[in-house]
Amino acid sequence: MRSTKLQPMIEAAIFAVLALALDMFVPSIKIATISISFAMVPVFIISLRWGFKTGFLSGLIWGLLQLVFDPQIIHPLQGFIEFVIAFPFIGFAGLLKNPVQKALNNNKKGLGIGIIVFAIFVGSVARYFWHFLAGFIYWGMYAPEGMDPVFYSFTFNSIAMLGSFISCSVVLVLLIVASPRFFIQKQTM
Repeated sequence: MRSTKLQPMIEAAIFAVLALALDMFVPSIKIATISISFAMVPVFIISLRWGFKTGFLSGLIWGLLQLVFDPQIIHPLQGFIEFVIAFPFIGFAGLLKNPVQKALNNNKKGLGIGIIVFAIFVGSVARYFWHFLAGFIYWGMYAPEGMDPVFYSFTFNSIAMLGSFISCSVVLVLLIVASPRFFIQKQTM
């Protein structure tokens, strides 16, 4: 008998690597220190397919991989906040897994899309809250002279969060329109 808990963990790891690959190899929009990409899409898919815990795990793996391959660390605690804490919080989108699964199983694609977009917003805000926090504590020294570090961090992280939220929403809406069953949890026996 196979463990039914193994499949979500394997998918979480694979999709975390996919998120890293998207982040490293697919061009993103970069404006000054702001980077907007759709690299969170794989973690959102896992979160909406398997729920919060698996999404949290996938985000954690992605954050740890970021530490290995592409860290921007100016202080150990900043690195911990932005990679070990922030990335797993994308998994908060998984708190809406059940309504998404119910809508898609009942062929209510429009409702499913609405819930998914809201879930992406929840996961994006949860992640970027930690970047905002690290931003004004550790990156605030890079704020233009006379600009409040909290305002600086809020502005830059809000732009990055909204841009990433919109790009991830567009990609996931296109995916759900093309194949809603991609989001439906299926366990092998």
